[in-house]
Amino acid sequence: MLTLFYILSAITLGTAFLTILSKNPIHSAIYLVLCFFSIAGHYLMFNAQFLFIVHIIVYSGAIMILMLFTIMLMNLNKADEKNKPILSRIAAVVAFCLVALVLLATFIKSQPVINEYKVSGQDFQSIKVLGQVLLNNYMVPFEFASVLLLVSMIGAVLLSKKEHINN
Repeated sequence: MLTLFYILSAITLGTAFLTILSKNPIHSAIYLVLCFFSIAGHYLMFNAQFLFIVHIIVYSGAIMILMLFTIMLMNLNKADEKNKPILSRIAAVVAFCLVALVLLATFIKSQPVINEYKVSGQDFQSIKVLGQVLLNNYMVPFEFASVLLLVSMIGAVLLSKKEHINN
């Protein structure tokens, strides 16, 4: 079981780095799908079958299809891309390093808060309990997420529309 965990972790890290380092946006999206599948394998190893299925359906399915359609609609070509000035590249590297430093400091300073776990007796793996929690306690954020996805899809389509020039 530990060997499978290390294999899935290596696949996850490898495909995540390939997602970032790939120059082709389509290849990058495919590497991200593979990364999502390996993360879903981790959920299955932790005996969270519901999270495994939801992760496959939502992330590997819907979100990645939406991203692929957006990439294909925008028709990102390297020939159309302008070179960025050296000053903006340096600013991006400095901003990345500052954010990485803050995250690293946060992870180093963080301590586990829970010293002992309390068992409530309620099975949170149950779809019935999860549905009640999502649609009662978290109804507004759940709906905000769906509206956000819809607006981003409409924005991608509008950005990709080409203007026709009448002569």
